[in-house]
Amino acid sequence: MTHSSQTAPDRLPGMGRAEFIAMMAMLMALNALAIDIMLPGLQEIGASLGVENENHRQYVVSAYIFGLGAMQLLYGPLSDRFGRRRPMIFGIFVYVLCAIGIVVVPSFGAMLALRFIQGAGAAATRVVTVSIVRDVFGGRAMAEVMSLIMMVFMVVPIIAPGTGQLIMFLGNWHLIFLFMAIVSSGIGLWMYYRLPETLDPADVRPFTLSSILDGFRIVLTNRIALCYTIASTFIFGAMFGFINSAQQIYVGIYELGIWFPVAFAAVAVFMSTASFLNSRFVGRFGMRRLSHGSLIGFITITFLWMMVQVFGPQPMPILLFLTFFALAMFQFGWIGANFNSLAMEPLGHVAGTASAVLGFMSTVGGALIGVAIGQAFDGTALPLVAGFFTVSIVGLVFVLIGEKGKLFQPHNPPI
Repeated sequence: MTHSSQTAPDRLPGMGRAEFIAMMAMLMALNALAIDIMLPGLQEIGASLGVENENHRQYVVSAYIFGLGAMQLLYGPLSDRFGRRRPMIFGIFVYVLCAIGIVVVPSFGAMLALRFIQGAGAAATRVVTVSIVRDVFGGRAMAEVMSLIMMVFMVVPIIAPGTGQLIMFLGNWHLIFLFMAIVSSGIGLWMYYRLPETLDPADVRPFTLSSILDGFRIVLTNRIALCYTIASTFIFGAMFGFINSAQQIYVGIYELGIWFPVAFAAVAVFMSTASFLNSRFVGRFGMRRLSHGSLIGFITITFLWMMVQVFGPQPMPILLFLTFFALAMFQFGWIGANFNSLAMEPLGHVAGTASAVLGFMSTVGGALIGVAIGQAFDGTALPLVAGFFTVSIVGLVFVLIGEKGKLFQPHNPPI
């Protein structure tokens, strides 16, 4: 069953479209909060927990992302069997407990374990949120709503590093995780009291191994869904690579110090703006035209960026670096929501399992790519920039495979 024609009031009694979008954005933003707010504290975290290798501090980010990716495979089938609310509530509860546990963590190894478990809890917010949106909207309407969700979601990367820096002024890095626990508790209570169940009883799937494997088969044998997921995996890998090495680039290379959150936020503003514009244009031009054009733009910008990085002054002037980065991330803002919607569009009848498989692949695969890019950091921005260009080329290859070599076509080709 698909719900392409369905609107929010049909499935969300008592909740308006604006509140729905805000809630979905805040639920998804718990992941951005868990990653971005503690970036200014990475150096202090490493120092206080005895981490000598500078690149190893990145594992605080990577452990969370791996947990986030791995558990998506479980939450999807659970949400298709037991509904969207119960898995979401459980996941937020785990997220909050781990944030509190990290406040008193005794060692770096224990912190990485808690970060992995925290990411595993947060996987519910990634899988179930996308499933809820797909329950209520389909087609271009879903892409429009996902763009608005991403626009609100992107407010968190804009303000989170600055918030983390402010908390560091008031105390130490432990307070960041206490703040995280308080904010996530508030969002969880909002969801508990206001969000009704959105899973159509006709779409309930039994929670058996054969049912789960069948759902995976449906996802993995759909060419459009699979190819757009792989393309998203590589593009998101670039983003994870940047998150892993952002503190080293902004603070280590450019010596921005306490101004690091400002540079981080400046780029995030471009992504948020792109997401908003996508929500305005996707109904008119369609997901393929916008995302394919943006992918080509991403390739062009990152190629020019790489050429300047290789042949230009070292280090590249900070304003030029930020200009290239902002232009690339503007394209990223048009790619993300549309690729996700294109992957989910043929799979409305198994939305939970589909969201889980697609989320697992893009998150774990993207995290592995991001770790490779981040660990290649050599004191320059070249590994990051070259990584951006490489993943964009791979993404284009898989889009061409999915679309049988034809870009900018407004409708699905036969699958």
